[in-house]
Amino acid sequence: MDTRNLETLVAVAQRGSLAGAAQQMNLTATAVAQRIRALEDEIGAPLVARAGRTVRPTEAGHAVLSQAETVLSAYRGLRAAVTGTTIAGSLRLGAISTVLTGVLPDALAHLSQSQPDLRVFLEPGTSNDLYDRALSGHLDAAAIVRPAFDLPKSWEFTIWRRERLTLLVPGDETRRDVTRILQDRPYIRYDRQQWGGRLPQAWLSDMGITPDVRYELDALDVIATLVSRGLGVAIVPDWIGPRPEGLSLRSLPLPNPAPFREIGLLWPRQSPRMQVLRTVMGAVAQVIR
Repeated sequence: MDTRNLETLVAVAQRGSLAGAAQQMNLTATAVAQRIRALEDEIGAPLVARAGRTVRPTEAGHAVLSQAETVLSAYRGLRAAVTGTTIAGSLRLGAISTVLTGVLPDALAHLSQSQPDLRVFLEPGTSNDLYDRALSGHLDAAAIVRPAFDLPKSWEFTIWRRERLTLLVPGDETRRDVTRILQDRPYIRYDRQQWGGRLPQAWLSDMGITPDVRYELDALDVIATLVSRGLGVAIVPDWIGPRPEGLSLRSLPLPNPAPFREIGLLWPRQSPRMQVLRTVMGAVAQVIR
């Protein structure tokens, strides 16, 4: 089997069209169609079907795709063994939004140069959802907020960042008294349903402060934008960024004991992709340093 044909089927399934797959693989649409036909001839069944402008896998196509990554990973491992490339294979990695935008891009850029045979498939989500997907086996690892409960014995959590919670205020707020500001300005709440959002709520309860909540949401960059527009103040972690440009903001430290949001990697101790996991963790460690 020509693995290029199998890679082309995966691209068609991901992009939903021959043209999209051609753009992704730097080929012509005709070349993509030829590869698909060659794979269908080898398998002995139609693998894709047209539906208007889109292309969808057939039942046989889904069956092939379910095994495609295993086959491609094995092939990359064999090629790496022959060529001397140190790492090959794939990793299904879940990540919360601030890790996707602030930590992983530089790490993946480094890996694309140093480990060209490594494939990382990213899945965005919230910490609680990604935690469940990792433990159920749908993900190989998850970059999330550290759980507030004990992990199963077969799982580890490696801390990447400790982000102190601060009070975000508009740039024209000149006071530094956090308690007074929270008592007389509208409050934009970091979603309490999220693990990170429970931390400021717990701090407010411990301090006996009941702010005037006007908005509640999970996206930290949107919260920062709302604060900059003077719509309220917010307690948020000092996340790594990037942050929206052109905002007028100040960040005030919370009175002790101020909580931290810990972000890191949830991974299984007995993972069959341990070498790949350690390579990714090493790249992230370089970025954070």
